[in-house]
Amino acid sequence: MAHYVLFDTETTGNQEEDRVIQFGAMILDQKGKVEAFDELCTTDIDIKIEAMEVHNITPDLIVGKPKATETSFYKRLEELNTNENYIIAHNISFDMGMIQKEGFVNQYKQIDTLRCAKHLFSDLPYHRLQYLRYALELYKTEANEAAKHNITIKAHDAIGDVLVMKLFLSKLVAKCREIYPDYNPIEKLVELTLTPVFIKTFKFGKHKGKEIADVAKEDSGYLNWMRSNMDLDEDLKYTLDKVLGSTNNY
Repeated sequence: MAHYVLFDTETTGNQEEDRVIQFGAMILDQKGKVEAFDELCTTDIDIKIEAMEVHNITPDLIVGKPKATETSFYKRLEELNTNENYIIAHNISFDMGMIQKEGFVNQYKQIDTLRCAKHLFSDLPYHRLQYLRYALELYKTEANEAAKHNITIKAHDAIGDVLVMKLFLSKLVAKCREIYPDYNPIEKLVELTLTPVFIKTFKFGKHKGKEIADVAKEDSGYLNWMRSNMDLDEDLKYTLDKVLGSTNNY
């Protein structure tokens, strides 16, 4: 019987040296059973001020807490680590990178709700979890869902974000059934997770709001500079490679 592990991490920062200081997770099975986890954990790495500003976890809150690998969630994560099960996160590469620093070697099938959102809700201008929370009116049902599992919802809190992600996952499954009726929706989400997204418009910088394909024709030098010098996500790299390749063929 498949299990679905939805999880989120809060960390000391977003650099190579940073580590997990909180796990939020919900583990679902096909019978509807839910296991919820909300655990702080300790690390030798100092929490960066910029990270505290986001998640409000201060050093005193993790004193005496177990190490990440000693938490109940991490032990359960390892127990379920087979290709029969699914691991799910919003921007999964970040969270997977964090648990890999703890020695985790993944065997799960992966679903990235962020990338799937870009594929299936491409009409939305943004795909941040909190944006989706309001754009898709998830907030209207989250209180009832939270009460079932004794969860307190706060933005940028690991377990609160996981609860919102659980509600959003239902939206993704429904959208998959609508767009791809001949496919198993969960397996389609796994496939979409592995498929780069072509981004139509810039959402930042001097060309914000412009079609990326148009910018490639007008200012390809800037896009080449971006590709070589900026730390871009996989989707933007894929998009720039596509549009720059098309421009070079003219």
